[in-house]
Amino acid sequence: MMISAFLLIFVLSGCVPNFGEQEEVIPEDKDTEEKAIVPNYQISDSYYRTISPFKPSDSRGTVLERLNSRYDSDEFEEGLLRIAQKTFSTEDYIFQDGQYLDKDTIVKWLSRKYTASQLKERNLSETDNVGLNPTLNVGKDEVAAHEKSPLYLSHILEHNYLVKTDGKKVKLAGISIGLALNSVYYYNTKDGRSNSVEISDTELDKQGKKIAEEIVQRLRKIEGLGSVPIVVSLYKQQERNSVIPGNFFSYGVVKKGTSVDWSEVNEQYVLFPSSIASSKQYRADFEKFEQFQNNVDKYFPNYNGVVGRAFYAENEIRKLEIDVTIQFFGKAETIGFAQYVAGLLVKSFPENLHVEINIKSTKGQEALILKEANKDEPFVYVY
Repeated sequence: MMISAFLLIFVLSGCVPNFGEQEEVIPEDKDTEEKAIVPNYQISDSYYRTISPFKPSDSRGTVLERLNSRYDSDEFEEGLLRIAQKTFSTEDYIFQDGQYLDKDTIVKWLSRKYTASQLKERNLSETDNVGLNPTLNVGKDEVAAHEKSPLYLSHILEHNYLVKTDGKKVKLAGISIGLALNSVYYYNTKDGRSNSVEISDTELDKQGKKIAEEIVQRLRKIEGLGSVPIVVSLYKQQERNSVIPGNFFSYGVVKKGTSVDWSEVNEQYVLFPSSIASSKQYRADFEKFEQFQNNVDKYFPNYNGVVGRAFYAENEIRKLEIDVTIQFFGKAETIGFAQYVAGLLVKSFPENLHVEINIKSTKGQEALILKEANKDEPFVYVY
């Protein structure tokens, strides 16, 4: 009876997606008949299907170690997927985690270039001298040396894109490389002092493209990557302790050979409230946020603050994430507050805007309110 009831609920439920049949495929570069599965179901056109079983990259997890904040690590990965869609459509391509750059290679590429004497000191050979960051020659003026030769490159992230061929096989059809670059370079002097060097956007663009072009040349020498299209993207990460992520600012496409065709990426995150948010360019959106903030003030005496992260693409707001911090005094109070905020969301922001509100306390996340663009009703979940 229980099984029958479950099946009836499953059939009658209108919110259960139709996953369709799963398709078995064989990676074309494999000598064995090892099979994989390509799911027919996609959450939306904004997401790639992923080949199963998931085969993680050898460098998996290093993005969290290398970037300054969780905001940057999340946006670096999500943004790289977004930029890849300009070249590799979600309809025709299947995502696979990077399989060509292992952790050891990435770590070597992220290091500095060494002089002959530095190689000798480190007991390294010339074949290990593959660092993409500039040589550091510390003389009498240690600070000047660091200012002259900051670390530009912070991390390298690889994504692979596959297509189905005849005979139920899949093959590599594209590779996407993300380069995370430092807007601020942090270092410690020999006497233990912490210092930092700000890197201008102009210098970051120049050095980032120089590093990217070298990486493309190296990728072409790897077996299997001699002729596949390569997309290389440049990401500017924020300084430490920032409450908003950085942004991609340029990407290049290499169809064949090593010549990179560069294009600008017009994306930016803006903190609400901030002096930038109140400037003319963002004022209209910020005023809507302020109205929302003022209405929260009227309802809830135990709230500590409202902070927003607005994502802009092509000078238009596309997504707004809001954190509301409260003093938690009970579940009923949280439920009532979440319902009130959900109503405010609908009244305060335009229908075509994606808005996510996280209600938090010192104990952690208390509620999530999510309204997708062009949807009438928000989704509310109380933890």
